Amino acid sequence: MRITERLARAPRELKLFAAASFLMGAAYSIYDATFNNFLDFRFELTGFQRSFLEFPRELPGFLVVFVSAMLWFLCSRRLGAAALLMSVAGALLIGFIPAPYAVMTIFLFLYSMGQHLFMPLASTIGMELARAGQTGRRLGQLNAIRNFAAILGSFLVVLGFRFLGFRFEHSFALTALGLGAAALLMLAMKRDEVKPPRTFLRLHREYRLFYLLNVLSGSRKQIFITFAPWVIVTVFNQPTETLATLFTIGGVIGILFQPLLGRAIDRFGERTILSAEAVLLVFVCLGYGFARFLFPPTTAFLLTCALFLLDQMLFSVGMARSMYMKKIAKEDADVQPALTAGVTIDHIFSISIALAGGAIWNTLGYPYVFLMGVVIAGLNFIAASRIRIPSR
Repeated sequence: MRITERLARAPRELKLFAAASFLMGAAYSIYDATFNNFLDFRFELTGFQRSFLEFPRELPGFLVVFVSAMLWFLCSRRLGAAALLMSVAGALLIGFIPAPYAVMTIFLFLYSMGQHLFMPLASTIGMELARAGQTGRRLGQLNAIRNFAAILGSFLVVLGFRFLGFRFEHSFALTALGLGAAALLMLAMKRDEVKPPRTFLRLHREYRLFYLLNVLSGSRKQIFITFAPWVIVTVFNQPTETLATLFTIGGVIGILFQPLLGRAIDRFGERTILSAEAVLLVFVCLGYGFARFLFPPTTAFLLTCALFLLDQMLFSVGMARSMYMKKIAKEDADVQPALTAGVTIDHIFSISIALAGGAIWNTLGYPYVFLMGVVIAGLNFIAASRIRIPSR
Protein backbone atom coordinates (compact mmCIF):
# COMPACT_ATOMS: atom_id res chain seq x y z
CA MET A 1 0.00 0.00 0.00
CA ARG A 2 2.82 2.39 0.83
CA ILE A 3 4.40 1.94 -2.62
CA THR A 4 1.00 2.53 -4.24
CA GLU A 5 0.51 5.72 -2.26
CA ARG A 6 3.98 7.00 -3.16
CA LEU A 7 3.30 6.36 -6.85
CA ALA A 8 -0.02 8.17 -6.58
CA ARG A 9 1.71 11.22 -5.05
CA ALA A 10 4.52 11.27 -7.61
CA PRO A 11 4.55 14.26 -10.01
CA ARG A 12 2.92 13.71 -13.40
CA GLU A 13 6.18 14.15 -15.31
CA LEU A 14 7.93 11.54 -13.18
CA LYS A 15 5.11 9.05 -13.73
CA LEU A 16 5.29 9.56 -17.49
CA PHE A 17 9.05 9.17 -17.61
CA ALA A 18 9.02 6.13 -15.32
CA ALA A 19 6.45 4.47 -17.59
CA ALA A 20 8.52 5.36 -20.65
CA SER A 21 11.63 3.93 -18.96
CA PHE A 22 9.80 0.68 -18.27
CA LEU A 23 8.68 0.33 -21.89
CA MET A 24 12.19 1.13 -23.15
CA GLY A 25 13.80 -1.40 -20.84
CA ALA A 26 11.51 -4.17 -22.06
CA ALA A 27 11.79 -3.20 -25.74
CA TYR A 28 15.59 -2.97 -25.80
CA SER A 29 15.82 -6.30 -23.98
CA ILE A 30 13.59 -8.05 -26.53
CA TYR A 31 15.77 -6.71 -29.34
CA ASP A 32 19.08 -7.65 -27.67
CA ALA A 33 17.91 -11.18 -26.84
CA THR A 34 16.89 -11.78 -30.47
CA PHE A 35 19.34 -9.97 -32.70
CA ASN A 36 22.28 -12.40 -32.80
CA ASN A 37 20.08 -15.38 -33.66
CA PHE A 38 18.28 -13.29 -36.28
CA LEU A 39 21.62 -12.53 -37.93
CA ASP A 40 22.64 -16.18 -37.92
CA PHE A 41 19.28 -17.28 -39.34
CA ARG A 42 18.86 -14.59 -41.98
CA PHE A 43 22.43 -14.09 -43.22
CA GLU A 44 24.59 -17.00 -41.93
CA LEU A 45 27.38 -14.53 -41.28
CA THR A 46 31.04 -15.27 -40.94
CA GLY A 47 32.86 -14.02 -37.87
CA PHE A 48 34.22 -11.03 -39.81
CA GLN A 49 30.81 -10.10 -41.25
CA ARG A 50 29.33 -10.21 -37.74
CA SER A 51 32.10 -8.06 -36.35
CA PHE A 52 31.77 -5.60 -39.25
CA LEU A 53 28.22 -4.90 -38.07
CA GLU A 54 29.72 -3.25 -35.00
CA PHE A 55 30.86 -0.40 -37.26
CA PRO A 56 27.32 0.81 -38.13
CA ARG A 57 26.11 -0.14 -34.65
CA GLU A 58 28.84 1.69 -32.72
CA LEU A 59 29.44 4.61 -35.10
CA PRO A 60 26.42 6.49 -33.64
CA GLY A 61 28.14 6.40 -30.26
CA PHE A 62 30.97 8.42 -31.80
CA LEU A 63 28.62 10.74 -33.71
CA VAL A 64 26.11 11.32 -30.93
CA VAL A 65 27.80 14.45 -29.58
CA PHE A 66 27.66 16.04 -33.05
CA VAL A 67 24.09 14.95 -33.82
CA SER A 68 22.92 16.23 -30.43
CA ALA A 69 24.54 19.58 -31.19
CA MET A 70 22.76 19.71 -34.57
CA LEU A 71 19.42 19.11 -32.83
CA TRP A 72 20.11 21.62 -30.03
CA PHE A 73 16.81 23.43 -30.74
CA LEU A 74 14.88 20.44 -29.34
CA CYS A 75 14.46 20.27 -25.59
CA SER A 76 15.70 17.08 -23.94
CA ARG A 77 12.24 15.50 -23.78
CA ARG A 78 11.41 16.16 -27.42
CA LEU A 79 14.88 14.99 -28.46
CA GLY A 80 14.23 11.83 -26.46
CA ALA A 81 10.99 11.23 -28.35
CA ALA A 82 12.75 11.79 -31.68
CA ALA A 83 15.52 9.37 -30.70
CA LEU A 84 12.98 6.68 -29.79
CA LEU A 85 11.16 7.13 -33.10
CA MET A 86 14.46 6.65 -34.94
CA SER A 87 14.85 3.31 -33.19
CA VAL A 88 11.24 2.38 -34.00
CA ALA A 89 11.92 2.93 -37.70
CA GLY A 90 15.17 0.96 -37.52
CA ALA A 91 13.58 -2.01 -35.73
CA LEU A 92 10.69 -2.22 -38.21
CA LEU A 93 13.01 -1.99 -41.21
CA ILE A 94 15.33 -4.69 -39.83
CA GLY A 95 12.48 -7.04 -38.97
CA PHE A 96 10.15 -6.63 -41.92
CA ILE A 97 12.18 -5.58 -44.97
CA PRO A 98 13.98 -8.60 -46.50
CA ALA A 99 16.97 -6.47 -47.41
CA PRO A 100 20.44 -7.72 -48.33
CA TYR A 101 23.20 -7.55 -45.74
CA ALA A 102 24.59 -4.19 -46.90
CA VAL A 103 21.20 -2.47 -46.77
CA MET A 104 20.42 -4.01 -43.38
CA THR A 105 23.49 -2.26 -41.96
CA ILE A 106 21.84 1.08 -42.82
CA PHE A 107 18.74 0.04 -40.90
CA LEU A 108 20.94 -0.99 -37.98
CA PHE A 109 22.68 2.41 -38.04
CA LEU A 110 19.28 4.14 -37.78
CA TYR A 111 18.19 1.98 -34.84
CA SER A 112 21.49 2.46 -33.05
CA MET A 113 21.54 6.23 -33.62
CA GLY A 114 18.25 6.52 -31.79
CA GLN A 115 19.49 4.28 -28.99
CA HIS A 116 22.75 6.19 -28.52
CA LEU A 117 21.03 9.58 -28.68
CA PHE A 118 18.83 8.56 -25.78
CA MET A 119 21.64 7.21 -23.57
CA PRO A 120 22.80 10.57 -22.13
CA LEU A 121 19.22 11.88 -22.11
CA ALA A 122 18.14 9.15 -19.71
CA SER A 123 20.40 10.60 -17.01
CA THR A 124 19.72 14.23 -17.95
CA ILE A 125 15.95 13.89 -17.72
CA GLY A 126 16.18 11.74 -14.61
CA MET A 127 18.24 14.42 -12.86
CA GLU A 128 15.75 17.09 -13.94
CA LEU A 129 13.01 15.12 -12.20
CA ALA A 130 14.95 14.61 -8.96
CA ARG A 131 14.45 16.52 -5.75
CA ALA A 132 17.35 18.51 -4.37
CA GLY A 133 19.87 16.21 -2.76
CA GLN A 134 18.21 13.05 -4.11
CA THR A 135 19.64 12.88 -7.63
CA GLY A 136 21.42 9.57 -7.11
CA ARG A 137 18.38 8.03 -5.51
CA ARG A 138 16.16 9.08 -8.43
CA LEU A 139 18.58 7.73 -11.05
CA GLY A 140 18.83 4.48 -9.11
CA GLN A 141 15.05 4.14 -9.05
CA LEU A 142 14.78 4.70 -12.81
CA ASN A 143 17.62 2.24 -13.49
CA ALA A 144 15.84 -0.33 -11.34
CA ILE A 145 12.66 0.14 -13.38
CA ARG A 146 14.55 -0.38 -16.64
CA ASN A 147 16.39 -3.40 -15.23
CA PHE A 148 13.17 -5.04 -14.05
CA ALA A 149 11.54 -4.36 -17.43
CA ALA A 150 14.56 -5.88 -19.19
CA ILE A 151 14.05 -9.09 -17.21
CA LEU A 152 10.42 -9.25 -18.31
CA GLY A 153 11.39 -8.55 -21.93
CA SER A 154 13.96 -11.33 -22.02
CA PHE A 155 11.54 -13.70 -20.31
CA LEU A 156 8.89 -12.87 -22.90
CA VAL A 157 11.33 -13.87 -25.66
CA VAL A 158 11.95 -17.21 -23.92
CA LEU A 159 8.23 -17.92 -23.61
CA GLY A 160 7.46 -16.68 -27.09
CA PHE A 161 10.04 -18.73 -28.99
CA ARG A 162 9.61 -21.85 -26.88
CA PHE A 163 5.84 -22.01 -26.43
CA LEU A 164 4.04 -19.35 -28.48
CA GLY A 165 5.49 -19.88 -31.94
CA PHE A 166 7.26 -16.53 -32.14
CA ARG A 167 9.14 -15.62 -35.28
CA PHE A 168 11.75 -12.88 -35.48
CA GLU A 169 9.14 -10.51 -36.88
CA HIS A 170 7.23 -10.75 -33.61
CA SER A 171 10.30 -9.67 -31.63
CA PHE A 172 11.01 -6.65 -33.79
CA ALA A 173 7.32 -5.67 -33.81
CA LEU A 174 7.23 -5.79 -30.00
CA THR A 175 10.45 -3.74 -29.85
CA ALA A 176 8.94 -1.09 -32.13
CA LEU A 177 5.65 -1.11 -30.21
CA GLY A 178 7.38 -0.60 -26.86
CA LEU A 179 9.65 2.18 -28.11
CA GLY A 180 6.80 3.85 -29.97
CA ALA A 181 4.64 3.90 -26.84
CA ALA A 182 7.59 5.30 -24.87
CA ALA A 183 7.97 8.07 -27.47
CA LEU A 184 4.32 9.02 -27.06
CA LEU A 185 4.80 9.25 -23.30
CA MET A 186 7.83 11.49 -23.84
CA LEU A 187 5.75 13.74 -26.11
CA ALA A 188 3.08 13.92 -23.41
CA MET A 189 5.62 15.38 -20.98
CA LYS A 190 5.83 19.15 -20.64
CA ARG A 191 8.53 20.83 -22.68
CA ASP A 192 11.63 21.73 -20.70
CA GLU A 193 14.14 24.52 -21.27
CA VAL A 194 16.12 24.39 -24.51
CA LYS A 195 19.83 24.61 -23.75
CA PRO A 196 22.41 25.74 -26.32
CA PRO A 197 25.05 23.18 -27.30
CA ARG A 198 28.38 22.92 -25.48
CA THR A 199 31.71 21.58 -26.67
CA PHE A 200 32.46 18.27 -24.97
CA LEU A 201 35.52 17.07 -26.88
CA ARG A 202 38.21 19.20 -25.31
CA LEU A 203 40.77 16.88 -23.76
CA HIS A 204 42.80 17.71 -20.65
CA ARG A 205 46.28 16.38 -19.96
CA GLU A 206 45.43 15.95 -16.27
CA TYR A 207 42.77 13.37 -17.11
CA ARG A 208 44.84 11.22 -19.47
CA LEU A 209 44.61 8.12 -17.25
CA PHE A 210 40.82 8.40 -17.27
CA TYR A 211 40.89 8.61 -21.07
CA LEU A 212 43.17 5.55 -21.22
CA LEU A 213 40.74 3.62 -19.01
CA ASN A 214 38.00 4.48 -21.52
CA VAL A 215 40.17 3.27 -24.40
CA LEU A 216 40.56 -0.09 -22.67
CA SER A 217 36.91 -0.14 -21.63
CA GLY A 218 35.76 0.36 -25.22
CA SER A 219 38.11 -2.39 -26.39
CA ARG A 220 36.99 -4.79 -23.66
CA LYS A 221 33.30 -3.97 -24.20
CA GLN A 222 33.35 -5.34 -27.72
CA ILE A 223 34.48 -8.77 -26.53
CA PHE A 224 31.24 -9.12 -24.57
CA ILE A 225 28.82 -7.37 -26.95
CA THR A 226 29.94 -8.99 -30.20
CA PHE A 227 32.02 -12.10 -29.73
CA ALA A 228 30.73 -13.70 -26.53
CA PRO A 229 27.13 -14.03 -27.82
CA TRP A 230 28.47 -15.17 -31.19
CA VAL A 231 30.33 -18.03 -29.50
CA ILE A 232 27.13 -19.17 -27.78
CA VAL A 233 25.06 -18.90 -30.98
CA THR A 234 27.51 -20.34 -33.54
CA VAL A 235 30.11 -22.39 -31.68
CA PHE A 236 27.62 -24.03 -29.30
CA ASN A 237 24.70 -23.79 -31.80
CA GLN A 238 22.21 -22.43 -29.27
CA PRO A 239 18.69 -21.18 -30.13
CA THR A 240 17.24 -17.74 -29.44
CA GLU A 241 15.86 -18.81 -26.05
CA THR A 242 19.36 -19.43 -24.66
CA LEU A 243 20.60 -15.85 -24.92
CA ALA A 244 17.20 -14.57 -23.77
CA THR A 245 17.44 -16.82 -20.70
CA LEU A 246 20.96 -15.60 -19.95
CA PHE A 247 19.91 -11.97 -20.20
CA THR A 248 16.97 -12.71 -17.89
CA ILE A 249 19.17 -14.40 -15.29
CA GLY A 250 21.76 -11.64 -15.60
CA GLY A 251 19.08 -9.00 -15.02
CA VAL A 252 17.89 -10.73 -11.85
CA ILE A 253 21.44 -11.02 -10.54
CA GLY A 254 22.10 -7.40 -11.46
CA ILE A 255 19.31 -6.12 -9.21
CA LEU A 256 21.20 -7.55 -6.24
CA PHE A 257 24.74 -7.09 -7.55
CA GLN A 258 24.77 -3.40 -8.49
CA PRO A 259 24.02 -2.00 -5.00
CA LEU A 260 26.68 -4.32 -3.54
CA LEU A 261 29.17 -3.17 -6.16
CA GLY A 262 28.49 0.47 -5.31
CA ARG A 263 29.18 -0.19 -1.64
CA ALA A 264 32.36 -2.09 -2.55
CA ILE A 265 33.66 0.87 -4.56
CA ASP A 266 32.96 3.18 -1.63
CA ARG A 267 34.75 0.86 0.79
CA PHE A 268 37.72 -0.42 -1.22
CA GLY A 269 38.21 2.35 -3.78
CA GLU A 270 38.22 2.60 -7.56
CA ARG A 271 41.74 1.22 -8.02
CA THR A 272 40.98 -2.02 -6.18
CA ILE A 273 37.68 -2.64 -7.96
CA LEU A 274 38.98 -1.84 -11.46
CA SER A 275 42.07 -4.00 -10.85
CA ALA A 276 39.90 -6.89 -9.67
CA GLU A 277 37.73 -6.50 -12.77
CA ALA A 278 40.82 -6.79 -14.98
CA VAL A 279 41.99 -9.98 -13.25
CA LEU A 280 38.55 -11.58 -13.58
CA LEU A 281 38.42 -10.63 -17.27
CA VAL A 282 41.60 -12.62 -17.92
CA PHE A 283 39.87 -15.79 -16.74
CA VAL A 284 36.63 -14.88 -18.52
CA CYS A 285 38.39 -14.47 -21.87
CA LEU A 286 40.40 -17.67 -21.46
CA GLY A 287 37.17 -19.52 -20.69
CA TYR A 288 35.38 -18.11 -23.72
CA GLY A 289 38.24 -19.07 -26.00
CA PHE A 290 39.28 -22.49 -24.71
CA ALA A 291 36.47 -24.10 -22.67
CA ARG A 292 35.35 -26.06 -25.73
CA PHE A 293 38.79 -27.63 -26.09
CA LEU A 294 39.37 -28.37 -22.40
CA PHE A 295 36.06 -29.82 -21.25
CA PRO A 296 33.27 -32.11 -22.47
CA PRO A 297 30.68 -30.29 -24.62
CA THR A 298 28.02 -29.90 -21.91
CA THR A 299 30.50 -28.75 -19.29
CA ALA A 300 32.11 -26.31 -21.74
CA PHE A 301 28.73 -24.84 -22.63
CA LEU A 302 27.64 -24.42 -19.00
CA LEU A 303 30.99 -22.84 -18.12
CA THR A 304 30.68 -20.41 -21.03
CA CYS A 305 27.18 -19.44 -19.86
CA ALA A 306 28.48 -18.82 -16.33
CA LEU A 307 31.29 -16.66 -17.73
CA PHE A 308 28.74 -14.76 -19.84
CA LEU A 309 26.78 -13.92 -16.69
CA LEU A 310 29.93 -12.86 -14.85
CA ASP A 311 30.95 -10.71 -17.81
CA GLN A 312 27.51 -9.11 -17.81
CA MET A 313 27.90 -8.21 -14.14
CA LEU A 314 31.35 -6.72 -14.68
CA PHE A 315 29.86 -4.15 -17.05
CA SER A 316 28.53 -2.34 -13.98
CA VAL A 317 32.12 -1.61 -12.91
CA GLY A 318 31.97 1.32 -15.34
CA MET A 319 30.54 3.37 -12.50
CA ALA A 320 33.97 3.19 -10.83
CA ARG A 321 35.52 5.02 -13.79
CA SER A 322 32.92 7.77 -13.52
CA MET A 323 33.51 8.09 -9.78
CA TYR A 324 37.28 8.28 -10.40
CA MET A 325 36.77 11.09 -12.89
CA LYS A 326 34.64 13.02 -10.42
CA LYS A 327 37.32 12.70 -7.72
CA ILE A 328 40.21 13.88 -9.91
CA ALA A 329 38.35 16.74 -11.62
CA LYS A 330 40.04 20.11 -11.12
CA GLU A 331 36.63 21.77 -11.40
CA ASP A 332 33.12 20.37 -11.16
CA ALA A 333 32.40 21.76 -14.64
CA ASP A 334 35.03 19.38 -16.08
CA VAL A 335 33.17 16.22 -15.11
CA GLN A 336 30.36 16.04 -17.68
CA PRO A 337 32.51 17.10 -20.68
CA ALA A 338 35.15 14.53 -19.68
CA LEU A 339 32.54 11.78 -19.36
CA THR A 340 31.13 12.68 -22.78
CA ALA A 341 34.59 12.69 -24.33
CA GLY A 342 35.13 9.31 -22.69
CA VAL A 343 32.08 7.91 -24.47
CA THR A 344 33.38 9.10 -27.84
CA ILE A 345 36.87 7.68 -27.16
CA ASP A 346 35.27 4.42 -26.00
CA HIS A 347 33.41 4.05 -29.30
CA ILE A 348 36.40 4.85 -31.49
CA PHE A 349 38.29 1.90 -30.04
CA SER A 350 35.30 -0.43 -29.75
CA ILE A 351 34.75 -0.10 -33.51
CA SER A 352 38.44 -0.82 -34.17
CA ILE A 353 38.44 -3.89 -31.94
CA ALA A 354 35.29 -5.22 -33.59
CA LEU A 355 36.87 -5.06 -37.05
CA ALA A 356 40.20 -6.46 -35.87
CA GLY A 357 38.48 -9.23 -33.92
CA GLY A 358 36.42 -10.25 -36.94
CA ALA A 359 39.53 -10.50 -39.10
CA ILE A 360 41.27 -12.59 -36.42
CA TRP A 361 38.21 -14.87 -36.05
CA ASN A 362 38.18 -15.50 -39.82
CA THR A 363 41.90 -16.07 -40.29
CA LEU A 364 43.11 -17.66 -37.03
CA GLY A 365 39.95 -18.84 -35.28
CA TYR A 366 37.78 -17.53 -32.48
CA PRO A 367 40.11 -18.50 -29.56
CA TYR A 368 42.60 -15.89 -30.75
CA VAL A 369 39.97 -13.16 -30.45
CA PHE A 370 39.77 -13.93 -26.75
CA LEU A 371 43.55 -14.05 -26.41
CA MET A 372 43.40 -10.46 -27.62
CA GLY A 373 40.90 -9.93 -24.81
CA VAL A 374 43.43 -11.31 -22.32
CA VAL A 375 46.00 -8.77 -23.52
CA ILE A 376 43.45 -5.94 -23.14
CA ALA A 377 42.61 -7.13 -19.62
CA GLY A 378 46.31 -7.15 -18.74
CA LEU A 379 46.73 -3.58 -19.97
CA ASN A 380 43.62 -2.63 -18.03
CA PHE A 381 45.17 -4.03 -14.85
CA ILE A 382 48.33 -1.99 -15.38
CA ALA A 383 46.33 1.19 -15.99
CA ALA A 384 44.04 0.60 -12.99
CA SER A 385 47.03 0.06 -10.72
CA ARG A 386 48.21 3.60 -11.53
CA ILE A 387 45.04 5.21 -10.14
CA ARG A 388 45.76 7.69 -7.39
CA ILE A 389 43.06 9.78 -5.75
CA PRO A 390 44.34 13.25 -4.78
CA SER A 391 43.70 14.38 -1.22
CA ARG A 392 41.29 17.28 -0.90
